[in-house]
Amino acid sequence: MTPNPPNPANPAPALLRSAVRAQMPIYRKAVGFSLVTSLLVLTPTVFMLEVYDRVVNSRSSTTLLSLLGCVIGLYILMEVLEMLRGRLLQQAGWRVDAALREHLHDATFTASVRHGAASVQPFNDLRTVREFIASPAVTAVLDAPSAVIFLVLVSIINPWLGIVALLGAIIQVAIGISTERKTMPVLTEANQAAIAAQNFASGLLRNAQVITAMGMKDSIYRRWIARQRKFLVLQASASDTAGGNSAVSKFIQTMQGSLILGISCWLTVKGLLLGGGGMMIVASTLGGRVLTPLVQLVAQWRSVVNARDAFARLDQFLGMTPAEQARMPLPAPRGQLSVEGVVAAAPGANLPIIRGVSFALQPGEVLMLIGPSAAGKTTLARLLMGIWPAASGKVRLDGADIHAWDKDQLGPYLGYLPQTVELFDGTLAENIARFGDIDRDAVRAAIEQVGLGAVVDALPDGLDTRIGDEGAILSGGQRQRVGLARAIYGNPSFVLLDEPNSSLDEAGEQALLNTLQQLKARKCTTIVITHRTSVLPAADKILLLRDGQAAALGPRDEVLAALRQASAPRAVPAPAAPAQAAGGAA
Repeated sequence: MTPNPPNPANPAPALLRSAVRAQMPIYRKAVGFSLVTSLLVLTPTVFMLEVYDRVVNSRSSTTLLSLLGCVIGLYILMEVLEMLRGRLLQQAGWRVDAALREHLHDATFTASVRHGAASVQPFNDLRTVREFIASPAVTAVLDAPSAVIFLVLVSIINPWLGIVALLGAIIQVAIGISTERKTMPVLTEANQAAIAAQNFASGLLRNAQVITAMGMKDSIYRRWIARQRKFLVLQASASDTAGGNSAVSKFIQTMQGSLILGISCWLTVKGLLLGGGGMMIVASTLGGRVLTPLVQLVAQWRSVVNARDAFARLDQFLGMTPAEQARMPLPAPRGQLSVEGVVAAAPGANLPIIRGVSFALQPGEVLMLIGPSAAGKTTLARLLMGIWPAASGKVRLDGADIHAWDKDQLGPYLGYLPQTVELFDGTLAENIARFGDIDRDAVRAAIEQVGLGAVVDALPDGLDTRIGDEGAILSGGQRQRVGLARAIYGNPSFVLLDEPNSSLDEAGEQALLNTLQQLKARKCTTIVITHRTSVLPAADKILLLRDGQAAALGPRDEVLAALRQASAPRAVPAPAAPAQAAGGAA
């Protein structure tokens, strides 16, 4: 049942790299299309030479029409191949996305649960990688083999022309290396600053009401703009460097075409270039095409660095959160809970919050978990739900480790109401049915059980009413009751309610008590974390948690009696009469 932990000697498979390599057949097809389209780029030059050679000399309209028909057909073929190559690269990007999205979704949720840090950055990184696969930078790399062919052809026309083209290519490579060295550190830091600014802005939006109500908007804005300004300054610096290098790269390309044309002309005048004026134009065109992929790559260097950073972050993230191993299916739990000396700390911390807590519950028993603030009640709740792992000890449900139990299999048998009730944009029925297949009878039963029937009937579309993001159309007490209905939906075997009555009125408190009585009647093991005494009639046992340890545990009445006795003021003995002074009156 226990998943195998990552072994540093046997690291998790590089899922991202494997997904990218799996698209090699598509890349090979794209390279083939690139070679053909690169050759077809020479169509205007060949057409011009043929017009001067055949049409102008022969003055034949038929020849001109034939050449026009051929060249138009070649243009259409070139555009079709370009479109097919683009679709192939998009297909490769979508296949990489499809191969990773499910694991990335699970890994992001796992990281959020374990470390308490929710971030959509991995999804943004996957989108960056996917879009880069079909970007001009990649097509420039795919055109590189044709640039080598053009260099060979130029050298065949004349070795000196080949040397000039090769020197231009070397200069372009040097410009690319310079761009990499100067912009890579700055762009990487800019990307990190952009992520920090985005995360900060997301946090602001989540707390917009508090910020507005308390007049914090101006001071918060100054903090956000400071982060944003750092990102913009770094990005501008990198863009200036990359833009300058790109301009130099284009200048070299333009100059090389004219330089090769001039040298070709000189060689023709000297009788060292065969083919005359026509070959001069071919050599100039080929020489310019040698540098085209390099020029495009330098111009796209910012996207290259962004994609590389995203690839590295995503690869590291996926490696740190390997895919979970398939586990053996277990029978539906009956609700027998056993907590065996659990010790636990917050994720990433070493200081234990829970220290050696042990207790057991039989199916149908209700435990009331009480204690002062910061006693560790919510931490214990996360252990009991299998959200956080225990540093030592076990939480077992029907004898199986609840943390290692497949959550997709176990989830329908658990009910959980956290302190902060999170509802989602969707209908009321979808939220209560946990966004699975909706059993409307079960949804209605849960609604009635928590006392929300009249509220739901008053909504415009009843159960099909969209409640908005975080249940915006509902009051705090109504949201809490909806969360309670979601927790008990489907008749789970084990239910944990963390402060379920914090936002409830008197009617809500009575509905909660009735709900607990019904859960007990159908043998559902229930734990209620609360500071209020209204649920006491339903409790079978009480656990008093203090400083992460069980300060009191036992049947309800016994624990209450012990607590009353401990808090009762002790009788103070009367002070002894002062001794009479010697020689005093009798």
